[in-house]
Amino acid sequence: MARRGVGTPLLLLRLSLLLLLRLGGTLSCASVEVGSPVVPLGSAVTASCSVRSRLCRGLQGGRARISWMLDNETVAGSQGRGAGDTEVSNLTLPQFNRTQAKLWCWVEWNGTKQRVGLAEIRAGYPPAKPSNLSCLLNLSDYGLTCRWQPGADSHLPTSVVLKCSTSRAPAVTGCTPQGGRSHCTVPRRLLQLYGQMEIWVAASNALGTAESERLRLDPMDVAQLEPPALRSIQSMPPQTDCVTLAWAVAPSSAHMELWCELRYRPPKDPNWVLVTGIVGQAGTAQCCGLLFGTPYLFQMRCRRHSAHGHWSEWSAARNHTTHEKAPTGKLDAWWSTRPDPAGRRLEVQLRWKAPRQREANGRLLGYRVALGPRRRGREPPTVCNTSDTHCDFTAPAGTRRVYLSAYNAAGESTATEVLLLERKGQPLAGLRAVPAGERSLWVHWEAPRAPVAAYVLEWQRVASEPGHCSACWQMERNGAATSALIQDGIEPFQRYNISVCPLYKDAIGTPTHTAAYSRQKAPSHAPKLHLKSISKAHAELCWDPVAVELQNGFITNYTIFWANSTAEVASAVVNSSFNSFIIRDLKPSTLYKVHIMASTVGGSTNGTSLTLVTMVLDDIEIQILFLTLGLIFVLLTALMICFQKNGRVKQQFWPSVPDPANSSLGKWVPAELQQEPPQVPSAKEPALATISTVTVLERAAGKQAPIWGKDSPAETTVAFPGVPQPYVQQDGPGRAMGPGTGSYGSGETVQYAQVAGDGYKGQQHVPCRLYLRSSSTQPLLFDRSPSPKPYENLWFHGATPSHGCQGAGGFLEEPLIDFPLLQGLQISGAEELHDFQRC
Repeated sequence: MARRGVGTPLLLLRLSLLLLLRLGGTLSCASVEVGSPVVPLGSAVTASCSVRSRLCRGLQGGRARISWMLDNETVAGSQGRGAGDTEVSNLTLPQFNRTQAKLWCWVEWNGTKQRVGLAEIRAGYPPAKPSNLSCLLNLSDYGLTCRWQPGADSHLPTSVVLKCSTSRAPAVTGCTPQGGRSHCTVPRRLLQLYGQMEIWVAASNALGTAESERLRLDPMDVAQLEPPALRSIQSMPPQTDCVTLAWAVAPSSAHMELWCELRYRPPKDPNWVLVTGIVGQAGTAQCCGLLFGTPYLFQMRCRRHSAHGHWSEWSAARNHTTHEKAPTGKLDAWWSTRPDPAGRRLEVQLRWKAPRQREANGRLLGYRVALGPRRRGREPPTVCNTSDTHCDFTAPAGTRRVYLSAYNAAGESTATEVLLLERKGQPLAGLRAVPAGERSLWVHWEAPRAPVAAYVLEWQRVASEPGHCSACWQMERNGAATSALIQDGIEPFQRYNISVCPLYKDAIGTPTHTAAYSRQKAPSHAPKLHLKSISKAHAELCWDPVAVELQNGFITNYTIFWANSTAEVASAVVNSSFNSFIIRDLKPSTLYKVHIMASTVGGSTNGTSLTLVTMVLDDIEIQILFLTLGLIFVLLTALMICFQKNGRVKQQFWPSVPDPANSSLGKWVPAELQQEPPQVPSAKEPALATISTVTVLERAAGKQAPIWGKDSPAETTVAFPGVPQPYVQQDGPGRAMGPGTGSYGSGETVQYAQVAGDGYKGQQHVPCRLYLRSSSTQPLLFDRSPSPKPYENLWFHGATPSHGCQGAGGFLEEPLIDFPLLQGLQISGAEELHDFQRC
């Protein structure tokens, strides 16, 4: 039941819609009216929709709600009640900008909308005025075909007709174009041949009518004739540049008065030469000014002799070649000379320009170079006969003139005298070249002070591989000229070396050079960077120049860019004459990316990137570091050796010296010295330990030296002249000790003695040995040798030891001590003797 209750309202709604949609339901109960179904584009549109409820079944007893839609767009209108039970909604569109649209009227009842009315609206413009009306009469069917330009589109259906009138009949429609075309044909029955007619185009639509200008003409005046036919072309007698042509007109135009035109051109020349004013009835014409030995194309056309006559189509082309004539004019020649190694012949390189077609007078067969002019009965020697425009030959030394001529099938030209002048004239005052186009250059120069007869311009393309263009030169025969245009062989984006050489009456000037491009662009490639050297703060870069063929212009500068990992970018501009650059103020141990950009006036090109990393230290710092580490290593090695061999090092630097206080001599004092009065040195003198008596043992020949501790020979005491001076050891500042005694080390008593004498056994310098016995019964031996100095410890005064020390029971023979036979012999004090003991 619930489902049934829900479906009942929906069923009723559907039934109501069916009643509204039944045949005649909407058309009879509602109507839509518009102010005008066609309006000018952009103007206002008004419309109204009237709904009669009593005629619309299902709307009785209720008020209809009316709405509007323009195509698919909802627009608002104003609704009100009209006469009776009519509901009226009015709509105004202030600006209608659509060329075509549908306006719908909708009625809403019980929440459902239904279209009840429709009006179509079109918008556009009045028709444009047709223009450029022209007509053409076809003599095959005598139909008059007219054409015109319709003008701008009006966006509305437009009717176009071609109207015509004669003096004997009113205006009639001549024809109507089909399918939107802008031409149509008036049949022969509506034309008045050989009489004046008016023809015009009329266009009309819902917004207006427009007509073209009226064309007044005689249909026969605009008749399109059939083209004439060229019968023959013949050259006039030799040595003339004229031809005679014969033609025939079409049969359909034989009874008309015609005017004709003739045109001709060489096959390779795109431009035609037009000959006008030819009377058609004559059937023949003469044409002059043609080149000798040149092929031509000839064509002809005709029209009726009237102001509005139409030209016929051009006739079929006919070929004809004029007869030849011997070449004329002078040849432009350029040369270079040099003597052969033997000096007997002259090597000549001669170049020349081929004569222009007007001077060649036909097809050239070749060129001849002779050493003299041709005269009657005398044929000069020919050095070159070629079909090329250059020749290398040798001539006798001293040759200053050669003669150049060209020849064809009709004859030979007058020889051109070529003067082989020397290069000793003045050069130009200035030279420059500027582009004149992509394939041409203007060359400007400043004339020298001396009068110039002509100028020779040469140019060569600059390339990595040298080449030579024999045709890349030209001569400017006007000596007053200061510029010339060169075009042969000029290509864009290529460099050309240009030279200009002035020619004087009796000399050739030194050539002046310049370089130029006809057009420039960015280089095809940038140079490749190379790393030459690097340190922690700078990097030196170098690059190879870009090949000339790839430069595409003059390199103005190079720009070096470098950036580190933190995107800090820097750049520098380098002159194009340099091929290296040093980047400074870099950060140590940092990665950089570097690239180079080459620039011309036509653009710039970037090269590939180069990655580099700066060093942590410079080379000098690395050397200092390695040197420092090496020294430290050496020192450490020496210290290790010293610690490992402590005893040997100690023995080397601090030798063990026996203590004299422990010697037996210290306990033995001769009687002669016991009664010597003690002498105390002054306080200012150093405290010296003295030996009271020294006994010198003389060794007999063949006997060994006595060894203490064993049986030893008798001691011989040698008395030296003079009074011995005992020395007293100072025990401290201002304190002295008696003779023969002293303190050493730990308080042991040491005997001191002084030796005095003049000689030993009558000799002034007798070597002897001094034996000292210490308390440890170890004998000490000191060699005596002549010396002008008193006894001192030579080791501690810089003397170099020559022997080592022996162990216990042996003799101490180092250091060697000289005992001079002087007034006295002084032995160092206790401290020095102690050092000797430590040897």
